[in-house]
Amino acid sequence: MKTLYWLQGGGCGGDTFSFLSSEFPNCIELFRALKIELLWHPSLSNIPPHEHDQLLEKIFSGEQPLDILMIEGSVICGPAGTGMFHTKNGHPKNELIYSLASQAQVVIAVGTCASFGGFGADDIIEATGLQFTKKARGGFLGKEFLAKSGQPVINLAGCPCHHDVISGAINFAANDVSLELDKYQRPLEWYGTTVHQGCTRNEYHEYRVEESDFGEMGCLFFHMGCAGPLVPGPCNKLLWNQQSSKPRVGVPCFGCTDPEFPMAKPFFQTPNIEGIPLSLPMGVNRAHYMVYKGMAAAAAPEHLKNRKSKI
Repeated sequence: MKTLYWLQGGGCGGDTFSFLSSEFPNCIELFRALKIELLWHPSLSNIPPHEHDQLLEKIFSGEQPLDILMIEGSVICGPAGTGMFHTKNGHPKNELIYSLASQAQVVIAVGTCASFGGFGADDIIEATGLQFTKKARGGFLGKEFLAKSGQPVINLAGCPCHHDVISGAINFAANDVSLELDKYQRPLEWYGTTVHQGCTRNEYHEYRVEESDFGEMGCLFFHMGCAGPLVPGPCNKLLWNQQSSKPRVGVPCFGCTDPEFPMAKPFFQTPNIEGIPLSLPMGVNRAHYMVYKGMAAAAAPEHLKNRKSKI
């Protein structure tokens, strides 16, 4: 039997709410099927504080094995590196994170805040991810950190992370399977393609049939700030509630799997030059892109240009 401990860092708890929305199987069925003993989860556990403290002491001493450690939310290091903005029993909570990570076979950062720092990075609270701060490798645990299994921190980026990704990562960890990671330590199993791949608006994108308002049918990349072609993620393949995603209901992807999220720009505007976004997909030549998209727009089929119905 594997053991799992889920700790809440500095964040909103959105990844927990996502995980609790799991359906096939739900989170309780998942733990039973994988024979996982849940040592602690802030929303699912009800042991009294003194028993929780005793559990922690057993983990720290090695008496209680810890197979899977999941951290949700950023690591708070402020003010001035003390960590006292976020405490447990009068001590910085980041000390607890470090002690648990040192004992775990696998360490999983759940969500963008735990992975890269998220909303509190570069702020007075001095938030950081477990092994990255934005795109800079290092984070709270340091560049060289490896869990006892020999793996670095596994970053399940997203705000929140999709529940099927969380369940899948737990499944891999419970079966001692190492995931192949990208350069930001996101599993290629779910972050090996962009959000754009699988988007139902791809035909509109190819012909540069653009929108400038929510809920319409055309492409949201050129004016509405959609980051789908720029960031990796499974959002148009692992659908929310088994049926939807932001672009499918007319809302732009705002790039929540990116280490720099939230970006220092409005979510729903695309910085551009002459209608061509400043940020282009990797490997795309700007001059070629301008010519290609101009030609594509001129050749757009009538059924795309004459769209009228809202989603």
